[in-house]
Amino acid sequence: MWIQPEEVLLAGALWVSERANPFFILQRRRGHGRGGGLSGLLVGTLDVVLDSSARVAPYRILLQTADSQIYWNIACGSSRKEITEHWDWLESNLLQTISIFDNDEDVTTFVKGKICGIIAEENRLKPSDEQEEDSGKFREAELKMRRLFGMPDEEKLVNYYSCSYWKGRVPRQGWLYLSVNHLCFYSFLLGKEVTLVVPWTEVTQLEKNATLLFPESVRVSTRHTEHFFSMFLNINDTFKLMEQLANIAMRQLLDNEAFAADRSLPKPCKTLKNVSVLKRDLDARAKNERYRAMFRLTQDERLDGHTDCTLWTPFAKMHVVGQLFISNNYICFNSREEDLCQLIIPLREVSIVEKADSSSVLPCPVSISTKNKMTFLFANLKDRDFLVQRISDFLQRTPDSLWGDTSPLSLIGQSVPPVLLDTVEFWYRWINRSFFLLQMKEKMKEEAWNIHFSEFGRGVCMYRTSRTRELVLNGIPECLRGELWLLFSGAQNEMASHPGYYGDLVEQAMGLCSLATEEIERDLHRSMPEHRAFQNEMGIAALRRVLTAYAHRNPGIGYCQAMNIVTSVLLLYCTEEEAFWLLVALCERMLPDYYNTRVVGALVDQGVFEELTRAFLPLLYEHMQELGVISTISLSWFLTLFLSVMPFDSAVLLVDCFFYEGIKVTFQVALAVLHDNMDALLSCSDEGEAMTILGRYLDNVVNKQTVAPPIPHLHALLTSGDEPPPEIDVFDLIKSSYEKFGSLRSDVIEQMRFRQRLKVIQSLEDTAKRSVVRAMMTESAFSIEELEDLYCLFKSKHMTSCYWGSSSSAAERHDPSLPYLEQYRIDPVQFAQLFSALAPWTCGGHTSMLSARLFRLLDQNQDGLVNFKEFITGLSGMYHGDMTEKLKLLYKLHLPPGNVPQLTWFSKPGHQVQPDFQLCYLSVAEVKDYRYYLRMWAKEKEPKRETIKDLPRMNQEQFIELCKTLYNMFSEEPMEQQLYHSIATVASLLLRIGEVGKKFNNGAKKAETAAQAPPSSLQKEERPGEGVSDESQVCQALADAQLEPAAPQTPDDDIKDDTSVSSYSVVSSGSLQCEDIADDTVLIGGSEQRRGSVLDVDWSITFEQVLASLLTEPPLVDYFETKRDIQAKMAACKAQRAVERQTSSTSDHELTQHST
Repeated sequence: MWIQPEEVLLAGALWVSERANPFFILQRRRGHGRGGGLSGLLVGTLDVVLDSSARVAPYRILLQTADSQIYWNIACGSSRKEITEHWDWLESNLLQTISIFDNDEDVTTFVKGKICGIIAEENRLKPSDEQEEDSGKFREAELKMRRLFGMPDEEKLVNYYSCSYWKGRVPRQGWLYLSVNHLCFYSFLLGKEVTLVVPWTEVTQLEKNATLLFPESVRVSTRHTEHFFSMFLNINDTFKLMEQLANIAMRQLLDNEAFAADRSLPKPCKTLKNVSVLKRDLDARAKNERYRAMFRLTQDERLDGHTDCTLWTPFAKMHVVGQLFISNNYICFNSREEDLCQLIIPLREVSIVEKADSSSVLPCPVSISTKNKMTFLFANLKDRDFLVQRISDFLQRTPDSLWGDTSPLSLIGQSVPPVLLDTVEFWYRWINRSFFLLQMKEKMKEEAWNIHFSEFGRGVCMYRTSRTRELVLNGIPECLRGELWLLFSGAQNEMASHPGYYGDLVEQAMGLCSLATEEIERDLHRSMPEHRAFQNEMGIAALRRVLTAYAHRNPGIGYCQAMNIVTSVLLLYCTEEEAFWLLVALCERMLPDYYNTRVVGALVDQGVFEELTRAFLPLLYEHMQELGVISTISLSWFLTLFLSVMPFDSAVLLVDCFFYEGIKVTFQVALAVLHDNMDALLSCSDEGEAMTILGRYLDNVVNKQTVAPPIPHLHALLTSGDEPPPEIDVFDLIKSSYEKFGSLRSDVIEQMRFRQRLKVIQSLEDTAKRSVVRAMMTESAFSIEELEDLYCLFKSKHMTSCYWGSSSSAAERHDPSLPYLEQYRIDPVQFAQLFSALAPWTCGGHTSMLSARLFRLLDQNQDGLVNFKEFITGLSGMYHGDMTEKLKLLYKLHLPPGNVPQLTWFSKPGHQVQPDFQLCYLSVAEVKDYRYYLRMWAKEKEPKRETIKDLPRMNQEQFIELCKTLYNMFSEEPMEQQLYHSIATVASLLLRIGEVGKKFNNGAKKAETAAQAPPSSLQKEERPGEGVSDESQVCQALADAQLEPAAPQTPDDDIKDDTSVSSYSVVSSGSLQCEDIADDTVLIGGSEQRRGSVLDVDWSITFEQVLASLLTEPPLVDYFETKRDIQAKMAACKAQRAVERQTSSTSDHELTQHST
């Protein structure tokens, strides 16, 4: 490729000149290509260790002038062919022009300008999505990665690092390449080459550790091996990038969504050296995720930038040091000291942004005023003018429709009126008469919150401090619970940004029926049946609307058990619209992946809980692992936030803490429960006893400050014994959890979640594989190991399409709701690749056609995709069927729909509709009662055993194709000549059988039609189909006019002689093409007549005739009876990546031949 001209001082060091003229020199890197000796090994080692560009571009062209000692590198190439093209262009277009220049400096200036112009033109012609270029050094590294590991252009390099790979106890210094989908390593030291490729989807564990053997290393574990990398310049940066890429791969396994670069990210002011666009994209994604998690913002929020500053806090009369964050819809502040102060200002609330007067006490201040009369003063801003300009730009983009009164309760119930608030007010009136003292405590809580609001503000722009946390831990008053849940979860912001959205969803989902709606209807009356709010149709209808609306919004989740319990609690304190947005916050942000089809998020947190138990309660952990209790209890605790295992008025306090603190509260309380019951659990001898102890403990966690009437807890009624255990105050439990386990940090939990997510998803994939293998054991003769390997190969083809593209997107071909056997599906291109690699029938150039026919035969629903079950069915028939089964499969491949590319094959001219299709059409036309259709449906459900008599007849065109397939199939067999002779003999015999059958059929047809129909109608019935083209009619006329009269003129002896000659020619010439063979074999008249003739439409044979004819030839019987071994082919398929890497780095031998 052409490169920006670079100075070269020593042109001959480590390079060999191969061509030269007065102005240019073509050089090759010493040691590249054939030979090289010891110097070549040393140069190759230096190139790898020092990351020399010569490793990827071992050829270059230098510009030289007679009077200058400086050379200019203007082009490089990875092969001799590429560099020769550049050399020829220079000689053709520049050499004659620059030869007339008098000054050498003019020559250098002209050539450099010309090369720069070519590079600029190439960049201009690139697509718009490739305009943002990486640095030249990085492009060289990406090109090197693709050449070394045989990667296509779709594989994008993210970053590369110098490190050591430990192979045994010997470190191999080389380069680690981290691409979007693979981890690759390459090392070349003194002639020894080490190459490693690990797909991210196969990584099961990723750890950074330091041991005596591997100092400060990264361990990458897969199902079968472990890889250690060390000697990084910045191991933390490398490990974070590995975590991100592995996380993206796990998301691919879950959702089958390919990685897509974020084009909306702000572009850097300058191109960073050796930093790719993808690396910057991933860094920005990580910052966005941390920003959104810190302030509970929506998924579409993009962080624009952040800066250090101070915030004046009027409640503390001091300046708080922290960071200011600016995004497209929010201005946020977080103090450096944890829990000191946090602030969220939506831009829809901002009215004025202005620069205040600077002073020595308050340098570079900015004042931001909101519509509810609050003013925030930020100071110590480094670039105040730029900051104010960015905020102003974002304010101009804020829609006017969102500007207005957005107080905490102003948008409640805009689309759907409140449904359950009347019920809650009824409880309040009942409470006021029954629990006066408790009501006074409730009033005191309300007053404490009102004081807090007056001092720290109310609504979204409230200052959130440690005082806020104390009030939350003491319990939120009933009348403020809905408002504060919306505020702390971030649902208030999302609801304010989407006015009317919930109402539209309810209308769209109304009347729709799906699997999710059926499950919702089944669980509606199981949602808190002990509460009076859900003992009437009003509460049930509200719950139905919220759950159905969310299932319509997010079909990927739809509905999951436990969502009904959580939503019913939300509806007790919120309107329908508020409950909907709280559910959105729970499912999509606060409890990610909890409520999908495989509850992955809950399983991940279950693993985190086990890890925390091992760290904080090691003795109890060992005992609980033996009983298997932790995995049983934690799932129900986390999925319902303790609502299903604890009395309602106690569990709702934990929900208060959860909305403020996040998932760490759930872990803290769960650890506290185990700690309080440690002695009893250590004395347990089985799982049931431990479950009973924990169940009775949670049943007796009471809220002694509640103002609500006691709600009976069904689990407590069922598990209560003779002696009720002592009551546990929920406030004491929460306080104890913070005292003993309050050191938990959210960032540490996220790190644990990442580690557990790798284990959980890979474990689910292994479970799916085992389920598929068990199901296919009864339907195929492959062994368990063979089925597992075939499943991995099949799935890898599907996953490859996720990131390297295909004719149809992988997401469309993956449906998690289907059985495991049918989840992954491949298209015809991927099927052809697997067929050519695994099928026992190798047909040379005919393989692709045979693969396409088998694909159409297996694609029963005609959706253009084949699942694993269908794939194994076809493969098992070729490997483990007896001779009859194999021949039946081969026979069916040459009948519709196998031999017809179109799905509507029955309308193609020249093909007749099969009898079973005609019967189907006739039955539909008749009027039948429901009992007839029930019988037909039951009959269809019965497994049908296909016999050889059920197969339709084969016409002459299909028979020719079958002969071609057989001839190609035997091309690489040891008994090739005997097989050719046998198939020629069988073909001749079947031709005669078809001719004899045609005479009988024609005689019977004429006798029958002469008595029933006139000649005109007879001709009409003899046509292949209604939609026959003019060309087909001409062919039919030629067949009637030429072939039929010509047959009596040729004696049977002549036919016999012709076929015997053709058979002899096949046996004697192994290199004869299949088309020539078919012409010789199928010929009925002379060869000169065959070229101008048409196929005989009356000629046909049956499968019984084909089978009987083949049984007369022992070589054919031996061929089809031989058992084939698939192990060797699967091993070759697994090693295909290594073969591609070897072939991708071609030697210079053939390139030298090409140039000469």
